[in-house]
Amino acid sequence: MNGTPPLADALASATVVLDGGLSNQLEAMGHDLSDELWSARLLTEEPEAIVEAHLAYFEAGADVAITASYQATFEGFAWRGLDRARAAGLISSSVELAREAVRRARARGIGRPLWVAASAGPYGAMLADGSEYRGRYGLSVAELERFHRPRLEVLAAARPDVLALETVPDADEAEALLRAVRGLGVPAWLSYSVSGDRTRAGQPLEEAFGLAAGADELIAVGVNCCAPEDVEGAVETAARVTGLPVVVYPNSGESWDATSRSWDGPVTLAPALARTWQASGARLIGGCCRVGPTTVTALARTLTPRA
Repeated sequence: MNGTPPLADALASATVVLDGGLSNQLEAMGHDLSDELWSARLLTEEPEAIVEAHLAYFEAGADVAITASYQATFEGFAWRGLDRARAAGLISSSVELAREAVRRARARGIGRPLWVAASAGPYGAMLADGSEYRGRYGLSVAELERFHRPRLEVLAAARPDVLALETVPDADEAEALLRAVRGLGVPAWLSYSVSGDRTRAGQPLEEAFGLAAGADELIAVGVNCCAPEDVEGAVETAARVTGLPVVVYPNSGESWDATSRSWDGPVTLAPALARTWQASGARLIGGCCRVGPTTVTALARTLTPRA
C-alpha cells in the first residue's frame, strides 16, 4: 500500500521489527483492561487510544503494528449484547485503526516501510479463562476451523498486510487455522506459544512446525508469548523444518502471579539475544507481554542500521 513492498518481499533481504505488547502500552496510557474483552474493549469505547498505542510503537522503531483484534470475536462481542453486524464492524475497525496510525506516522516524518498485521488469537483467548496457554479445548479440528474462519474472513476483507495467527498453544488448532486461511488472499504467519521445546499442549515443536511446511499462505512461522529463553531452539527448529523466515516475539521474561495478579521476576529479554535469533533465521522480531516502546527501540537499534 502506498509504495510499501509486500512483507514477504521485505523478509527476503531484511529483518523487520515488530511492535511490543499492545495491552501493556494501553495500560501504561492509563486504560483498565481487566475484563474478558481485554484490549478489544477499546474498539468499542476508546478507539483513539488504540491508534495512539500503535503510533507509540512506530515512533519507537517498530515496522509492524499488530492489531487490537486478538480477543475480538463474534462470540465475545455477543456476550456484550452486540449483534453480528456490529461485531464484524468492530473486528474490521481494528485494521483501519492501525492504518490510521500508519498515516499519522507518515505525517510525523516516518518514511520507512510500515505494515499492519491483523491479529487472530486462539480459541482460548475468547474464553478468557487461561486455556489459551493450555490448548486441548475438547474441540475437533473441524470445530476450531468453523470458529476461526468467519473472523478471519472479516479481517482479510479489511486488507491487512498479513494475518497474525498468534499465541497458538496446540498443533490441532494450528491445523484448523491453516485450513481457515485458505483462499482468503492475504498472507499469514503462524506463531505458537511454547514451553521449552514443546507447544503449550505438549506437542514436540518439530511436529508442530511440520504442519506449516508447504502451506502456501504462510510467509513466516515461529513463536510468541513465551520466555526469551525458549526462543533460540524454536527458531532453529522452525527454520530447519519449514524453510520459512521465522517470527519471534517473546514476553519480557517476567512471570505472572495469578494470586497477587501481578508480574514478578527479572526481565530477561535482552536486545543482544535478538542478534542470535537473527543469525538462526528470525526475520520478524519484536516483543509480546510486558515489552514496551523502550525495548522495541533497543531491538530496532540492535537489528537494523537505522538509529
